[in-house]
Formats: sequence, C-alpha cells, structure tokens
Amino acid sequence: MKNVMDKVRIHSMKLKVLLIVFLSILLLGLTGYAFILFGGKLVVNEEDLILNATSTIETTDGEVVDTLFHENRIPVDIEEVPEHVKDAFVAIEDRRFYDHAGVDFKSVVRAVAKDIIAMDKVEGASTITQQVAKNLFLYHDKTWMRKTKEVMAAIYLEREFSKDSILEMYMNKIYYGHGLHGIEAASQYYFSKSTKDLSITEGAMLAGLAQAPNGYSPVNHPDKALNRRNVVLKAMNNVGKLSTEQLLQEQGKTLGLNLKQVEEKPWLASYTDLVMKEIAEKHQITNSELKRGGYKIIVHVNEDAQKIAYEHFKNSNYFPGNTDGVEGAFVMMDHQNGAIIAALGGRNYSLGDLNRVDRVKRQPGSTIKPLAVYGPAMMTGTYGAYSVIHDEILEYDDGYTVTNVDGQYDGMVSVYDAIMHSKNTSAVWLLDRIGIPFAKEYLEKMDMPIEDNGRAIALGGLKEGLTPLQMAKGFSALANEGNMVEATTIDKIYGPNGKLLYESKVQETEVFTPQIAWDLTEILTHAVKEGSAKPGFYSKALAGKTGTTQHPLVNGVKDAWFVGYTPEYVTSMWMGYDKSDENHYLTGGSRYPTELTKEILTELDKQMNLAGEFTKPENVEDLPKPIELPVVTGVDAQLSFGGFRLVKGKITWDSSGDDRVVYRIYKEQQGTDERIGEVTGENEFEVKNVSIFQSHRYYVVPYNPLTKMEGQRSEVVELSLLN
Repeated sequence: MKNVMDKVRIHSMKLKVLLIVFLSILLLGLTGYAFILFGGKLVVNEEDLILNATSTIETTDGEVVDTLFHENRIPVDIEEVPEHVKDAFVAIEDRRFYDHAGVDFKSVVRAVAKDIIAMDKVEGASTITQQVAKNLFLYHDKTWMRKTKEVMAAIYLEREFSKDSILEMYMNKIYYGHGLHGIEAASQYYFSKSTKDLSITEGAMLAGLAQAPNGYSPVNHPDKALNRRNVVLKAMNNVGKLSTEQLLQEQGKTLGLNLKQVEEKPWLASYTDLVMKEIAEKHQITNSELKRGGYKIIVHVNEDAQKIAYEHFKNSNYFPGNTDGVEGAFVMMDHQNGAIIAALGGRNYSLGDLNRVDRVKRQPGSTIKPLAVYGPAMMTGTYGAYSVIHDEILEYDDGYTVTNVDGQYDGMVSVYDAIMHSKNTSAVWLLDRIGIPFAKEYLEKMDMPIEDNGRAIALGGLKEGLTPLQMAKGFSALANEGNMVEATTIDKIYGPNGKLLYESKVQETEVFTPQIAWDLTEILTHAVKEGSAKPGFYSKALAGKTGTTQHPLVNGVKDAWFVGYTPEYVTSMWMGYDKSDENHYLTGGSRYPTELTKEILTELDKQMNLAGEFTKPENVEDLPKPIELPVVTGVDAQLSFGGFRLVKGKITWDSSGDDRVVYRIYKEQQGTDERIGEVTGENEFEVKNVSIFQSHRYYVVPYNPLTKMEGQRSEVVELSLLN
C-alpha cells in the first residue's frame, strides 16, 4: 500500500513539474511574444525615420547650380508615385505586402532558431516592412539578435504607420546605384524625369534594382538590367497587375535610358563656398545640416558673369609675376540690393580652399582714397571737388615722408585732379586736415573697422588690410547714392518641407550724401577715361579707382587692385601672391586688374547689355567738367581813335575754346601789378582811360572759376603811340 502511495506521489510530483515547466514555457513564450510585439519602440529611433535629403542651390530662375548631400536623395510623397510603379515594387519584393502584418512568422521562427543555434546573424527573406526596419534602424547592427530586432521594429512600424507610408519609406530609402538614394533621384538620373512620370517599364527597372543595384546597373550591365526588369514585369503579371498581352508588349521594349547629363561647373566652387559660409554665419545652419536636411537655397549668382570671370582668370597674361603662383580674387555685386552675382576666391579654386574674396585681407593701396579721405573730407562741407589742396613732398615730425609715385608735384591741385592722378601727397595732407578719427568713423560705417591710427591710412597702408568683398561694399556707397548696401549671396531659403525660412531684404547704411556720391562718381568716371584707371577698354559707363602697394623687400609690387562700378554693379579685383617674400612679387601694377575687369565687363555686356551712362539722381546737381587752363598766346595790343573816348586800347589773344575760362588783364606797375578787368570766354578786352602820352604794359592770365586758381601769365604787350 505504501509503495502504491509513493508511486502516486511521485507521479503527482512529475505532473506538477511538467505543469510548471509547461506553464513556464508558456509564460516565457507569452513574454517573448509580448516583448517582440511591444518592444519595437525600443529598437525604433524616430530620428532615423527622417531621411537624409539633398539640399539644392538654385538660381532665381529655378536652375540648380549645385547640390549638397551626405546621400543624394530627393524625397518623394507616395501620392506622387504612379500605381504601376508601386505594383512593380510590391510584386517583386513582397507580394503579400498589403495582407500581412509586417512579418511572416513561420520564416521568423526559423530565422530566430537559426540565430540561437548558430550564435550569429542569419540572413533570410524579409518583407518590405522588415527591409525598411533593417535599413533604417539596424544598418550597422551585426549582432546575432539582429533578426529579432528587425521583427520587433517591423511590427512597430505596421502598428504606427499605414502601408502606403511604409512603402514610401522603402522607396525613398533604398539605394539605386551610382550614388543614388531614393526613387526620385534614381528616376531623374536614369530617365531625366520625375517619379510621377515613370512608365511601366521604367518603374519595373527601378524596382528590379532594389535587390542588387550595382549588379543590375543599366549603365554598366544593360543586359542584366533588361533581364531583371523583365523578371519584375513577369512578377506583376503573376499577381494580376499586368495582363499577358501587356506583359509581352512591355517586355518587348528597350530599357529607354535617358541619362541626366550633369555638367561639371568648377567655376561655381567659390560662389558655393560663400553661400555655405553665409548660411552658417548668418542663419546658423551647419554644412552637415545642409547636406542632411533637404534645403532649397535660392541664390543671386549670374552664371554668365561667374563663368566669364572664371575663364579670364585662367589667362596668365593678366597675372604678372616673377614666378608662378600669382593669385587673384574677384567679386561682383548689385550695388542697389547687395546681391553678389559673381565671386572667385582664386584662380584654381576648389571647394574647401582658401577663399580670397572674404578671407584674405590685403593692403588696398590707393583704392581706399575716395572712401577714407576724399569722401569724408567733402562731407565736412569745407572741401569740394574743386577745392585746392597741397601737392608737394611731405616730411612729418615723426619721420613719415610722402611722395608721389610719378615724382610729379604741382604745388597746389584740385581734389578732382588729386583723385584723377592718384596723388599720394594730397591724400595724406587732406587726411591730416580732417583728422584720422573722423576718417575712421566713415570706414566703420562701410564695415571697414581698422586698428590703424597713422597717416598711411590715406594710402591704404593698413596693418591687416581689407578683403575684396569689403572694398566692394565700400564702393557701393558711392554707386548707390551714398548708401552702403550689405552684400549677400542668398535670396531665399526653403526648409525640407518647402516652408520659406528666410527672404533677403536690402540693408543699407547711409554714408555720404547723394550729391557727394555723385560728385565722386563723376570724378572716378573721368579717372577711368583719362586718369590712373585708363588702361584697358570698356565702351560703357564705368567709374573706379586703382591701387598698387610696394613690395617691402624688393623693387616690385605686392598688391594690385581695381575697384569700380557700373550703373548696375560694383566690382572688386585683387592680384598678388599668397606669400609675399623676396622670391614672390608682381612685375606689374594696377593696370592688370583694371584691364582684366574691363575685359570681363565687355564680355558680360554682350550677354546683358549694360548701361552706357550713369543716371544722375533727382535733387542732385551736375558736377561741372574740369577746366583746363590754356597757355595764352597771340596777345596783341592796339590803339584806336574816335567815339566818345578819343583814344581807346584793345588787347586781343587766342581763345582756348572753353567758354568758362576767365581771362584777367593786368597792367604792370611798380609794386603790385594792377588787375584792370576780366572777361569770360572772350578773347579781347577794351582798355579805358588810355593816355596817348604814356606807354603801358599789359598781360593776360587765365583763371579757373572752379578751382579759383590762376594759370600761367601771357607775354607782355605794350599800348603806345609808338607801337
């Protein structure tokens, strides 16, 4: 009896153990199932659902000039994808896509079991949802539990997103070969069209690339691509998406490739660099974010101007140096709104190189004179275009000595002529009169803050110098009726959702009055025609100033500049070596950037028909043209008899042709000669109260009513009965 009871107890205990084991297994199974079912959220990183997208840089006309990306992807909405294209992907990749819950559990169990046994990851057939999960969240996961995580993520996606949303993720995520990510980028590359315009065969070919984009490349392996496309078409027929007649028709077609030709545009590298810097500095969008976020940046670049400048920068004849390596920088901007339309950061600039447009400061030489000296001086009201200032060698107490480059000195000269002939002595003398702090205030208004406090400011002898972009902005104050305009490459910025994030607005700073800006424009226009900026040829309106700096170590040039403006644009060009030592110096000065700028403008004029003359603003007076005082010749004196006065004298001379010239007539006498009268624009003068018993000597002196300066006296003539 006892044995029977023991056997019953043992049997009962075994049943209990089996029950516990069964329940444990069931509990573990349910826990595992629940973990798989609800643990997807632990695998899914919502940030990964936002795909990298290509940012584009486009002209205001909508032409894409450059792209920025980590992955070349143009996201497309599933609603833009034709039904036959969706059918192709589903038929070849996951024909039960719209029926299952994201996972084929029989396959999953087998895969998990193999994972556990092999202690390694096992690749198995996956649904579209699983492929999305793997590509988005497990791309770098090489653990043996990857398949389990893939299932968890897939189930999560099916619970949180619609089938169409998952298919959209899939089409936008997968790789299509040749650096193309997403169906839109692939469609544009292979067929030069958008996804919404794909035909049945085109959609089938792209669907076939999903399995092996490099192996089925229609570019490198057209036969394999064609066979793979036909396999996709057959799969569409098998699931009832194509009739047998349609299948045969579509399989009988060629691949129909129309590869998008991407033109290499090295001339845009400098401009793209400026765009990226401006976005980072002014809009706090990093380069990495640009390459990720799918922004659309509308820029002001003029491709004609950019390419013309780029091609001319290749011509070594414009870049004189004692050895190779002469560099240059050029910027061109609309002086009314600040839009930079062209920029070259170097002669062979590549993205990432040193951009000399805005990153390299060089001594501007005489180009700074209108901004630092003459403009501020005229703003005082004491000096005007025809005010007379000194022109002589200057030696200051601190040992600073100033001479003119050409060694010519007139003693006294008008502001007009001092600018025309770029006289150093006059600029320094005038800076000394208005005061350095006063001049620096104006430079700061033009975004040119400098630490220098010496007289060399007048000649551009700055410690750090200025960039070509700063010089362009400064001269915009002369071109834009006295208002400096802030420079920008960017017109608009659109976010990845197409929302307008930024639109540029004109930012102006009042620097000079419109009258002074106009007067300086008139002078600088004449400087281009007949003065220091005469080299080269440009038939339309142009004002500008040259600048040359002496090399400190050898008898050569360190920096050569021309900064000028047309009625539409301001330009700034610098030439020199990045490294200035005894082995690197220019063998020519400012004539080279002057000639090159004029050549660029001449070519651009053929494309744009630039203005032939500057338009005087309203409420601004014309600046009189300068008066060239003649040397008075042909002087003669005659007596005549009769009339109210019995004896009269007449002095005549040859006229200069400028009716504005005043002729002053002087009579010689002891002490100071007497000025007995003057006439304007005439060539004779009647002498009254002539005595027939005395002889009198006279001479004529031309006088400039603009500068209030007299010229050279004529020969002396005598009025006498003995004549």
